[in-house]
Amino acid sequence: MPITSTPKPATIEDASLISRTLARAFDDDPMMRWFFTADASREASLGRYFTTLFTRQYVHNAVCERTEAAAAFWVPPEAQAKAVPDAGTIQELQNILGDRAPVFGAAVEAAARHTPQEPHWYLAVIGADPAARGQGHGAALLRSGLAKADAAGLPAYLESSKPSNLPFYEHFGFTVRAELRLPDGGPILWQMWREPDQAR
Repeated sequence: MPITSTPKPATIEDASLISRTLARAFDDDPMMRWFFTADASREASLGRYFTTLFTRQYVHNAVCERTEAAAAFWVPPEAQAKAVPDAGTIQELQNILGDRAPVFGAAVEAAARHTPQEPHWYLAVIGADPAARGQGHGAALLRSGLAKADAAGLPAYLESSKPSNLPFYEHFGFTVRAELRLPDGGPILWQMWREPDQAR
């Protein structure tokens, strides 16, 4: 029996499920492989990374939704100032990243310098467990967030370092706005933008 792909609000009690799901979803992501270079420990490190981001940052300052096999964190414009990691979160992330922390910091700073200034809904994280890919989990979460952005009459923005994901986002109306080569030999980060659907 297929697991349900109906989005529901994600709460702090979902942290374990969400971190496990996102660790699997991002295992082959070029940027995450650049941050977490050791194959043997990557899934565990990604689990800690997403647990920290979710429990310390996004669950409090974003619209977090999940299905049984996927999760998405959206940051509306009024929450973007609060969704910046505090000192404790930054320290925890540095501990997880170890000697890759400077590379992570440089990438975050580079992306932040190119973030659009006009009000928008920011898709900070979206991922589906590879075991459930093709079952509509990511699409359901993307539609749910875009409906909220459209209802507010606002555009949406995301970043992706995985070329194979670009057609998926383009199917939902996103277009590539810029290509950013991350510093220190990092991968390309595609910055994607979608104007609101005025038909709503």
